Amino acid sequence: MTKKITIAIDAMGGENAPHKTIKGACLFLKKYNNHNDFTLNLFGDKEKIKNELIKENADLSNIKIFHSDSVISDEETPLTAIKNSKNTSMWNSIKSQLDRESDISLSAGNTGVLLVISRMILKMMNDVNKPALAGLWPNKKGMNVVLDLGANIECNEQNLVDFAELGSALYKSLYDNKAFVALLNIGSEEIKGTEILKSAYKKLNNLSNENNFIFNGYIEGNQIMNGDSNVIVTDGFTGNVALKTAEGTAKFITDNLRQSLTQNIFSKISLIFSYFSLKKFKDRLDPRKYNGAIFLGLNGPVVKSHGGTDALGFYHSIELCYKIVKGDLMKQIKSNLSHLKSEQK
Repeated sequence: MTKKITIAIDAMGGENAPHKTIKGACLFLKKYNNHNDFTLNLFGDKEKIKNELIKENADLSNIKIFHSDSVISDEETPLTAIKNSKNTSMWNSIKSQLDRESDISLSAGNTGVLLVISRMILKMMNDVNKPALAGLWPNKKGMNVVLDLGANIECNEQNLVDFAELGSALYKSLYDNKAFVALLNIGSEEIKGTEILKSAYKKLNNLSNENNFIFNGYIEGNQIMNGDSNVIVTDGFTGNVALKTAEGTAKFITDNLRQSLTQNIFSKISLIFSYFSLKKFKDRLDPRKYNGAIFLGLNGPVVKSHGGTDALGFYHSIELCYKIVKGDLMKQIKSNLSHLKSEQK
């Protein structure tokens, strides 16, 4: 009998929890009700979780509930969290991986605290110095993996090389396809950029091959969505700025388009004829569909859901967890990193 995929969920993390987290879990249960290959381990206030499950009339056959006495607040600092986090829903969900009760952890709680606790409990993989926060962005040909999105403000060339290996492993585990890696820079020419970028460029160029990943060189911000490269590597400062800029731009476009199409009777009439095309466009830019960033480089995968997302967004982050384990991410990462280290000897 094949072992079931087990997803540990911090049911109390983020805004409007546990209502949105349980509703998101129930959406996942309905979508995958024909798959009998997973279990959702829910961590948090047992009574509150049960009440939400009853409201949703949930099928409990693939659910286990684990009571936790307390919750980490959004105002908690990583320093105080080290002292106060034990037996919280976040701590217990991640620890369940260490105890081999879960394959992956998911939380919509405090990002900084989640990273600190994850590092404390799961530890870093051998030969990886820093974890990376990777996100999924749409492009013209499919999807991008972009990292780092804010876990590390400063990175050296070896960190960027590690991120390329980690990101390409994630891409292959999710999409079962070749990873084409690019370094985010201010130009595509080899002479441009910082010394760290130039050094990382040389290392990645030497490591590029058909089996591991193909290095496409530098990429500029306006080329990220082209789809010629599907793993975009940068430091956390630049990555976070790029992420927030992309989110703001998408919101600006959709808000202004909505306003333009409803400002008078003629635009409202035109909306009738273009409704389905516009709906498809809106769905493509819906950030909830890409909810869930992944901490890479730890001895176990941890997914961070956006704290302010709704139940649909949380559903998509659970689905991401399912696909990550299904694609055997940790095996892909170990394979990539062992290749990298042997090439550098």
